[in-house]
Amino acid sequence: MVADAVVYHPTVAHYLKFVATTVGRDKLLRTLQYFSRFYAWYLYRTNGTKAEVAPYEAIKKQFGLARKLLRVGKNVEHFKAAAQAADNKAGVPDAVLRYAAVGRQLGYAGYLTFDAATVLDSLGVRKWEGAKRAQREAYRFWAMGLLCSVVAQVYTLYRLREREAKVDKKEGEGVVESKRIVLERAASQLQLLSDLCDLTVPTAALGWVGFDDGFVGLAGTVSSLIGVYSQWKKTA
Repeated sequence: MVADAVVYHPTVAHYLKFVATTVGRDKLLRTLQYFSRFYAWYLYRTNGTKAEVAPYEAIKKQFGLARKLLRVGKNVEHFKAAAQAADNKAGVPDAVLRYAAVGRQLGYAGYLTFDAATVLDSLGVRKWEGAKRAQREAYRFWAMGLLCSVVAQVYTLYRLREREAKVDKKEGEGVVESKRIVLERAASQLQLLSDLCDLTVPTAALGWVGFDDGFVGLAGTVSSLIGVYSQWKKTA
């Protein structure tokens, strides 16, 4: 009876739907990867032994490689999304949001294209002298995509503030609109936090900022957990 209660519990069914998605598995792997990056740095800073650090370094490296393999071919999806965003003038009449969406998708597409070019080198199948340069270009495109997303979220929050100022909360429709704005603002703020955390990765890798592995690992863990939460809600 206890086993049946566990097996048929709605949470178990939800979990199975979550891990059945590529995004769900990727977000879990990403969380472990970046937490291991942070914790390996923490152990180094607290004089941890090589034996203590080694498992977390291995998780960081191997999970990063696994995720790189899972991303191969995903650039096509973002090229398509960029084209759709550029054409969707009726669905997204606001030019700022439309251009930001195009820039974000092109940034992610470029990142995934150059990232895929380094796969064979990362696997050790075929070493390539240009792998490091390609990886740097990948980080530049990723940073561009994230910056476009940040612009979109900041602009969205600004427009939400304008909408809220026009709402009459004494009327029934005004109350409904006010609640809708609260939900949209929360979603935008969460996405903005995720984007800012993710920005630490390419900007640190490119040397634009001086974030250490501990800060980048912690920021990456936060954005990964946000991703897990968002995907969990989508699969509900």
